[in-house]
Amino acid sequence: MSGAPPWWSPHVHADRRPFLIARSRIAAALRAFFSDRDFVEVETAILQRSPGNEAHLHALATELIGSDATRSPLYLHTSPEFACKKLLAAGEALLFTFARVFRNRERGALHAPEFTMLEWYRANEPYESLMRDCADVLAAAAEAAHTKVFRFRGLSADPFARIEKVTIAEAFLRFSDIDLLTTLDDRDALAAAARAQDIRVADDDTWSDIFSRVLVERIEPNLGLGRPTILDQYPTVEAALARPAAHDPRVAERFELYVCGVEIANAFGELTDAVEQRRRFEIEMAEKQRVYGERYPVDEDFLAALAQMPPASGIALGFDRLVMLATGAARIDQVQWTPVVEPR
Repeated sequence: MSGAPPWWSPHVHADRRPFLIARSRIAAALRAFFSDRDFVEVETAILQRSPGNEAHLHALATELIGSDATRSPLYLHTSPEFACKKLLAAGEALLFTFARVFRNRERGALHAPEFTMLEWYRANEPYESLMRDCADVLAAAAEAAHTKVFRFRGLSADPFARIEKVTIAEAFLRFSDIDLLTTLDDRDALAAAARAQDIRVADDDTWSDIFSRVLVERIEPNLGLGRPTILDQYPTVEAALARPAAHDPRVAERFELYVCGVEIANAFGELTDAVEQRRRFEIEMAEKQRVYGERYPVDEDFLAALAQMPPASGIALGFDRLVMLATGAARIDQVQWTPVVEPR
């Protein structure tokens, strides 16, 4: 807000300080949680040749100047995922990281250009093991924050309750009356189904655009109410880094965790087929070029490591959002010690 006092004003800091102290307690509790389970905490480099290859994630670019004055383009990573998977290829089996990550074009109550991602990985374990981790992490965060209820915008959820698990196909049918799996690879069929439910569809919307609009408008507001919800088995076309499910290749081993209508974690049974991963990256970057007129390079080192990586499961959790829910904060800047300030 223009004219508002800065975050470092003593009275503003005094209002934010209870959230920040809770943040520190939650971070300490989760570090202990993972340490007790023999996870190794790792630190990943922020500067990367490729920031990630998802069409709708936007990176901050920079430049490395060598001692010989040569210049190389680099990016601030949007996730530590590529680096963590290289460590899995190197031989680490259980790892976690609290990573500072950066994303352009993101600002709002739940979004900031710089935030903290808690990621953890399990080699040679099914991705269902991450669902159990999620329940334990929510409980540990609640205990550290001295709360029994998570809250956001008048909604509440019990962090100790058994997590509801629903497939995305079930959720589409329940909340939007759309039979999602019958529309796969059929943009017009999904468009017609969405319009029948009074969901806006533009003539140039792709299948993925329509899918995302239904998800945001009709599905997400109904998730994580009263208790956390896991939204499981995303369509494979919406899971660029996940392996197809063994029981149905139309869907992938991908789930998201929701609390109070807020998505706080995204998990994969990791794809380890380097050829298939390259193909998916090319599709994502072609879409990025179409929509935004830009593309990011592919990290060839990552693809080389992927070919050696063991079967694994991994999850990225928005730590700031977790703190918001545990403390009842209304905005992400309230739970960040030194939030990024918009230019005046």
